[in-house]
Formats: sequence, C-alpha cells, structure tokens
Amino acid sequence: MKHRMTLLLTVLLGMTACDRSDNDITPEEMIMEDPSTFKSVGQIDVGDQGAAEISAYDPATKRLFVVNNSAGVDNETATNFIDVVDISNPAAPKKIHSISLAPYGGAVNSLGVSAGKVAAAIQASVKTDNGKVVVFNTSDYTEVKSITVGALPDMITYTPDGNYILTANEGEPTTESYAVDPEGTVSIISVKENYAVTTVNFAAFAGKRAALEAKGFRIFGKTNDFVKDIEPEYITVSSDSKTAWITLQENNGIAKMDITSKTITEIFPLGFKDYNMAGNEIDVSDEDGKTELKNWPVKGVYMPDGIAVTEVGGIPYLFTANEGDAREWGDFEEPVRIKDVKLDAAAFPDAAALQAKAVLGRLNITKFLGDKDGDGDYDELYSFGARSFSVWNGLTGAQVYDSKNELDKKLVAAGKYDDGRSDDKSIEPEGMAIGKVGTTPVAFVGMERVDAVAVYDISDPKQPKFLQLLESGDAPEGVLFIPAKDSPTKKSLLVVSSEDDGVVKLFSPAG
Repeated sequence: MKHRMTLLLTVLLGMTACDRSDNDITPEEMIMEDPSTFKSVGQIDVGDQGAAEISAYDPATKRLFVVNNSAGVDNETATNFIDVVDISNPAAPKKIHSISLAPYGGAVNSLGVSAGKVAAAIQASVKTDNGKVVVFNTSDYTEVKSITVGALPDMITYTPDGNYILTANEGEPTTESYAVDPEGTVSIISVKENYAVTTVNFAAFAGKRAALEAKGFRIFGKTNDFVKDIEPEYITVSSDSKTAWITLQENNGIAKMDITSKTITEIFPLGFKDYNMAGNEIDVSDEDGKTELKNWPVKGVYMPDGIAVTEVGGIPYLFTANEGDAREWGDFEEPVRIKDVKLDAAAFPDAAALQAKAVLGRLNITKFLGDKDGDGDYDELYSFGARSFSVWNGLTGAQVYDSKNELDKKLVAAGKYDDGRSDDKSIEPEGMAIGKVGTTPVAFVGMERVDAVAVYDISDPKQPKFLQLLESGDAPEGVLFIPAKDSPTKKSLLVVSSEDDGVVKLFSPAG
C-alpha cells in the first residue's frame, strides 16, 4: 500500500513538474523517494586503471571533481590530474576540464569540497616525504593555497561547518623496502586562520601499547615502532564539527580526535571476528570448485577502510567497511597461506586435513598473530578483514552490529560472488557513505572485488536492513552521496567511482 501511495503521489506531482524550476521542488516531494529503488541514471569513463578513485561534488557549480592518476600507476613521479565533470544533467555527465597537479608532487589520493573550494590530498613524488593539501576554487580552478601535511595524505575531508580540513596521513614505508617508515599522522588545517596547519601523531598512546594490543590493536613491522607503525586511513566527522574518528586500518583500530584542541583523545581496538560462530560462515578456498559458506576455526581482523557516522539519540554510530589489508614491502611480507605454516597439534588435531588446498590451505593469514606461546607454531589463525560492515558506538568503541556473512550471501544469491577471492578477503567492503533518502537514513557499502554497492536502511543503526545491490564499475573505491537538496535534479544521487576502469556511475531512486 505504501508503494502504491508513493507512486500515485509521484504521478500527480509529475503532472506539473515541467512548469517549475528545480528550486520549486518541495521538501514533501523529496520525501517520496524510495531508497530500495536506486538505479543507474548515467556514467562517464575518465581514464584507465588508477583513474576515478575518489570523487567530490560542488553543489554551486553542479560539478564533480574526480581523482585521475591513470597516467601514474606504479609511477610516483608521473603527472596526475583532477578531472572536472559537469553533472548538471546526470544522464549525460561531461568532462569539461582537468587540473594538472604536476607542480605539486605525486599522485592525488583524495578530494573534499566546501564553500566553492576543492581541497586535494597529494602525496610527495617520494611518497615517504611530507605531502601537500592544495586548495582550488571550484569555479575557475585557480589555486587558493598549498599546505604541507604529513607523509602520504591518503584521505581528506572538510568538517561539516567548513572551518577545518582534515587529512589522514598514512605514512607507509618505502615501497621497495622498509628503509624509510614515516610517522602516521593526522593534519588539521584551519581554513579561517589562513590555512594554518597542525599535524599530530600518536605518541601520547605509546605507553598504552600493551593494553591496546591485548584488545586487538596491532603494532608490527620491521621497525616495531609504535608511532611509525600506526597508519591512518579514513576520517569521518560529527555533524557539529567537533569530533573526528579515524580508521587505523593495518592496526585494527579507530582513533577519536577532538578537533578544537587538535588532540587524539582515544584509540579503540576492534578485536576479532570468529568465523566459527553461527552466522559468520565463509568460503575459504578458491580451489574447491564451489562456493560454500561454512564455519571454520579462523578469526577475522576487522581492519576497516571507509568509515561514516550517523547520530541517533545523542550517540554517534560509526559504520565501517571491513576490507582488511596486508603489509607487503620488499622482503617484508605479512601474508602466508595456511598450507605453508605449522599448526599446533593440540589446537588443530586435524591439521593435515585442514591444510588441504580445497579446505583451509589456500586461505591467507597474517604471520604476526596466532603463535600464543611463542613456540613457532600457530595456535590460532587470523585472516585479513571481516567480509562485512560493522557499527560501533563512537563514544565507547563497542561494536553494536556486524553484518556477519550477509554481504557474501547476497552476492552469492545474485550470482555475483567471485570464488577466486575466497582465499583472500572475499568481497572486500571498502567504501562507506551515509545519507538520507526521503525520510530514510541509508548506508551505502562499496565492495571492491565484486563491483557492487549494497544499500541498507539504517533507521535503526543497531539493526540495518538490506535493501538492494547496485552494479558499479570495476573496483569501486569512492562512494559519494549527494542529498536531494544539493542535487542538480533535486533527487538523491549516489556517485560511485571505480579505480580499475575509470568509470564514474550515478544512481538515483526511481520515480
């Protein structure tokens, strides 16, 4: 009955739509949107592999600003661009300009837009050197300011009030080796103070290392240095612009920051996921000739990438895409297959059977967890990521929800599951965005290895409800929600940017 009523009202309102401008669309009409009816409305191809990793939107000019590193894949000194795409007609996106970033360093990793400005996070030509944030006008693309930040700024965002720009500076070690390993940091840029920058590290928590590790936080690497080993990945900010939360992906944690005081106030270790529990069944082999979700004596390390926040009843709920990531730098290789390790005889009395390639043998695990007694064999097994998205209480760090194996099951049912990734991180949930579609708060989960986005109703953030799957380009990285009030059509838009084929797709609710 609800859907028929919505359809009737949409038809009646549509009778006069041609006589009105976009600005005449009423809030009541926006409410008619049904978040279970998103469909593709347009797309554009801006390049090859390395293009279209992240997009940002300027409502004043109706332009998308899109990362384009397609000329610079595996080449830290290549010229890179920000492509400008006119989406005033989402059905026919049009590239109208490219901003060259040649004067500023290496690859552009992320973009943010606020008040007619686009800010770009640009790594140095030598990625272990300090990077830059460069701010441009969205109208004429002229430079406003160039600011030095920490090493390898991997993600950038404005606070909702536009007063600050924040970057997650990942500080990865030298690609070919572990010769140089910069500190992982967060930079806070004060827009109103002529873009003054403060860059903070995590040294204040070094004395709490043991307590953090006991709860699942991870510090490991050639240097085994707490400050250098932390690698910030992604940032989300509260609606009042006072608090930020930062995923520390390789470390399996989330940091909390007070923006006003520019202080990291807490680190939340995320613990582990038990694949032997009901509801957590997974497929673990790419050589068993089938896709079969079963329980296994393995744990998952959440290791989230994307994060987004929504606030209900005074509680910030943090939604994370639990991708997982392994460190592989030169001769330092974290992953190992279960078939190639020694299993503790008491913990795994059926070790020989488990280590067959068609059973657990092909599954990649981390070398740096599981030998509980230090005797050289593995008492527990820890794989990368959690094949899910989770919801965490942003005040306490407690998990309030995990999608368990629902994403895998939905992809299997849709015939889109890639069994070739079963031995690694499966679907790899990576991007996360939250927005309101009509009156419904919705989460969008981008899944890199199955080229799809899952849509969830999060009216109750403790119990999200699956709505639909959307087919994206190859390897979706950026998931951007444009609310109806800012959209060129005055209908909600979802923008999905895919880094392996350079395709940017736009989706909107039907009707």
